[in-house]
Amino acid sequence: MSRPELIKDVVASIAEYVPGKSIEEIAKKYGINPSEIIKLGSNENVLGPSPMAVEALISTSSMVNIYPSAVASELVEAISVYTGLPVENICASGPGMDGLLDNLMRLLINQGDEVVLPTPTFSYYEIAARANGAVAAHVAPGNELAFDVEAIKTAISERTKVIFLCSPNNPTGKLMAEEDVRAILESTKGLVFVDEAYVEFADSNLSHLVEEYDNIIIGRTFSKAFGLAGLRIGYGLMPAWLKTQYMKIATPFNVSYPAVMAGVAALSDKDYLDRSISCTKKGRVFLIKNIPFRVYDSQANFVLVDVAPMVAADVAESLLKKGIIVRDCRSFKNAGDSLIRVTVGTQQQNEKVVAAFKRAKDCSVQ
Repeated sequence: MSRPELIKDVVASIAEYVPGKSIEEIAKKYGINPSEIIKLGSNENVLGPSPMAVEALISTSSMVNIYPSAVASELVEAISVYTGLPVENICASGPGMDGLLDNLMRLLINQGDEVVLPTPTFSYYEIAARANGAVAAHVAPGNELAFDVEAIKTAISERTKVIFLCSPNNPTGKLMAEEDVRAILESTKGLVFVDEAYVEFADSNLSHLVEEYDNIIIGRTFSKAFGLAGLRIGYGLMPAWLKTQYMKIATPFNVSYPAVMAGVAALSDKDYLDRSISCTKKGRVFLIKNIPFRVYDSQANFVLVDVAPMVAADVAESLLKKGIIVRDCRSFKNAGDSLIRVTVGTQQQNEKVVAAFKRAKDCSVQ
């Protein structure tokens, strides 16, 4: 027996988050050996985690019966060294950056407050905001799917509490210019949330703005460049005044001790991080040059492919049947029906992806 009357009214109108497809799902659906499937739909690190992080995880696994530091102090201190910001500006979070978003929305949003959402972008911003009573103001993209800065500023109202900016953006891979972010910061009394999940693969970052502005927070994750997606570790860079308030409502003990120590180890293994970044940047260039469709320039560990005049669903399905998992972007608002996001893989994986796209295009011509 269900009791839908107990659920918040707004939940009925919130679209469910659409995750990337799993290896198990595709193996079962198409009868493919899981070991032969290439998973390039969720922007994970195809090289895996640092061996030092794995060692730290194993060595602390016997301590799972003990609560970690309530504020993940060891990890916060390591992040401080990594970013150059003081611990007063850093909060660790779990699960991943999503936990940071949930806590922030719980802290900031009153019923009827507005959030500004440039599109297409990561859908969980809207889910977290609306679940806490916010009204979403969507902003259509400008030329080449770039965020329209003037339109974003126009969308800001007296009720705007948060403006979400993803840079590099998911799914486009585009990096926002610092001058544009500054312009938005200076156009609102609300908070600007900058998602830098993919920043390690980009040419620049905005962490220094935390020391200049009192209305910015930068969200980051260990799920991408550091290869720790399964541990769900994120962190926020924010003004000291905001951290003080954030800690009042943050879930205590939200990052496990093994995850904390794996994160510390991953941050210390600079050689492995550099290798992951180098592999991604090299593979990114290869995909952009060789996929036989329009491919957008990217500053992330994925590329966005426009298969028009074909339809993304059909092309993605053709790749899935070959055991190559990519992301059909139709679930992203204002993304249209011809965009596919492809995680940068190993060279061997990238070559298989290119070959699969070529076959799909050849079949459409015949």
